[in-house]
Amino acid sequence: MANLMNGKRGLVMGVANERSIAWGIAKALAAEGAELAFSYQGDAFGKRVQPLAASLGSEFLVDVDVTSDESLDAAFAALKDRWGQIDFLVHAIAYSDKNELTGRFTNTSRDNFKNSLDISCYSFIDVSRRAAELMPEGGSLITLTYGGSNRVTPFYNVMGVAKAALEASMRYLANDLGPQNIRVNAISPGPMKTLAGAAIGGARKTYRHTEANAPLGHNATLEAVGGAAVFLASDYGACTTGDIVMVDSGYHVLGMPQPDNI
Repeated sequence: MANLMNGKRGLVMGVANERSIAWGIAKALAAEGAELAFSYQGDAFGKRVQPLAASLGSEFLVDVDVTSDESLDAAFAALKDRWGQIDFLVHAIAYSDKNELTGRFTNTSRDNFKNSLDISCYSFIDVSRRAAELMPEGGSLITLTYGGSNRVTPFYNVMGVAKAALEASMRYLANDLGPQNIRVNAISPGPMKTLAGAAIGGARKTYRHTEANAPLGHNATLEAVGGAAVFLASDYGACTTGDIVMVDSGYHVLGMPQPDNI
C-alpha cells in the first residue's frame, strides 16, 4: 500500500455489518494508514461494530443518534477530547420506512417524508458543521448517494428525493466550507447488496438489471467504493470538491439497456 492516509484521523458513520458500504470505505482507509473512529446507534449496532472496528485496530466508538443535538454534541466533544482535530468524516447514513419503499411514491406519508429527509439529508449538514470545527487545517467530508436521486428507480421513492436533497446540500456545503480548505463530495455507487439496500422493493431485480447492462458488466464492489473514498480523503483529492464520484461500472451513462436486454 502507498500509505496515503498516514497521520490522518477521521470518523466513519454508518457501519452496520461487514457488507456495509461504510465498512468497505473504513477498510480501505485503514489499509492506507488512517486512524479511525466509528459511530453506531444503540447497543445492538454497537455489538456489531465493535469487533469490526477492533479488526482495524480501533477501539474508539461513539454512540450517536443523528436526530439528537445532544447526542451529536457529545460525540464530537469525545472526538475533540481524544484527538483535538480530525482530517476526514464519512457519512453513510440513510433511513426510510421500508413499507414506503414499495408501491407508489404518491403514497409517501408526511411523517416518513420528514423523517427520511432528516436522517438521510439534514444529518449530513449537521455533522459537517460540527466536523468543520475540528478541521482547522482543512479536511474532507464524504457522503453517499445513488442514481435514484435524478432518475426514477423502481420503489426508491422518497429516498430518491432525500438523495437529491443530499446532493444539493453537498454542493452548498462545498461552497461554504471551501474557504476553510474543507472539501465536500459524494460517492454514488450503483445498487449494492447491503442491509439498507435490501429494504427497497425489487432490490434483487435492480441489482441483476444493472449488472447485466453496466458497460463493465458488473456492479460496484466495496473495494472500488473504498478506493474512491481514499482518493477523496487523501491529499490526491486536494482540488476535488462539490463533486459526485460515480462508482457504478458506468451504468449512469446509459440511455437504454444493452441491445441484448431490450
